[in-house]
Amino acid sequence: MRWQILAFLFYATTVNYLDRIVFSVLIPVIEKELSLSKLDYGFLTGAFQIAYTVGFLLMGKLIDRWGTRIGYAVSIGWWSLAAVFHATARTAVSLGFWRAMLGLGEAGNFPSAIKAVAEWFPKKDRALATGIFNAGTNVASMIGPPVFVAMDAHFGWRGCFLITGALGFIWLIPWLWSYKIPEHHPRVNQAEQDYIRSNVGEEGKEPTIGWLQSLKFRQTWGFAFAKFLTDPVWWFYLYWLPPYLFDVRKFKLTEIGWALPVVYLMADLGSITGGWISGFLIRRGWQQGKARKMAMGICAGAMPIAAMAVLAPSPVAAVALVSLATAAHQGWSANLYTTTSDVFPKKAVASVTGIGGAAGGIGGVLISAVIPGYLITWFGYTPVFLAMGCFHLTALWLVHHFMGDMRPMIAPTP
Repeated sequence: MRWQILAFLFYATTVNYLDRIVFSVLIPVIEKELSLSKLDYGFLTGAFQIAYTVGFLLMGKLIDRWGTRIGYAVSIGWWSLAAVFHATARTAVSLGFWRAMLGLGEAGNFPSAIKAVAEWFPKKDRALATGIFNAGTNVASMIGPPVFVAMDAHFGWRGCFLITGALGFIWLIPWLWSYKIPEHHPRVNQAEQDYIRSNVGEEGKEPTIGWLQSLKFRQTWGFAFAKFLTDPVWWFYLYWLPPYLFDVRKFKLTEIGWALPVVYLMADLGSITGGWISGFLIRRGWQQGKARKMAMGICAGAMPIAAMAVLAPSPVAAVALVSLATAAHQGWSANLYTTTSDVFPKKAVASVTGIGGAAGGIGGVLISAVIPGYLITWFGYTPVFLAMGCFHLTALWLVHHFMGDMRPMIAPTP
């Protein structure tokens, strides 16, 4: 049954990204119909990013309070409704409002999914499970653009938002019908129950940690600092790779069309492989914190090599190295996300994940959008690419310093 739950998470994460990227794919058509300027486009992207960052804080707390089943349903219902209402926009202001509402709702996806993985998988499998559902982001990025272009030709851009928004509502009914925690699920037999709880010797001893109280723990800040530094690297490659290939490598649009799917496919493989590595080490007797940090260290060590893409002599080598960067980052993320469920009690996982997500959102605005814009304008792409190769190693040191051996928190004995 746990793999069916994982399929729900994968589907929801794929829909999450489809609802997000349909706007960027169809923006030329939307700009023309609504007479939007580049300044308007900046306002629209900023509205989503700011709301997404704030939403992490709100959704994480609410999901821990309401539970995974209801919290995830509220999140996907919210963002699906916001996606549908994009079709009603007639001005930049109304479109910006619905972009912000979409960002608020979509922020609940990762806190919910990480919490569900903590409820349904033993620690040795959690990074792999996270890597699998997180691969939905890359699947959406691969299949979304060509599908949206074809849909626009038949239904228009407003029809695209209606259709993608409806995908979330399709998910809602079976999710609400089937999701329960393993102890109360009628389709979970004793063997699966024992496996899920196979390494939870501290079960029943978890401390109660509220949202504000979680800010007092070093582990929260270790996770947040790592998200602040490394999330922007992912967004940098997503935002700036197409113009880099076009302006510097002189790719045609058709060539970019084959390059991006390759990059996202490798990111998928990296997400799953990175999660598998730490699980493999735990099964070989490694302490979970050491296994997570080893997997993260392998991924972080690949980032400076991947940053050499900007110095590669051939375009094919550049695409290959960028693919290494996205694969390594997604492998890193699969393990970093899992550290929250390794360390914190289940009732605090969504809150801490939300705090880290908000830190990543702030870092994304600064490090992947504002600062590169100035640096690339004045100095070109080379210093920015090279800088992006350093952030994961810095974050790894911060994780080691603040999160230590990543042992689970246990309530003090009275």
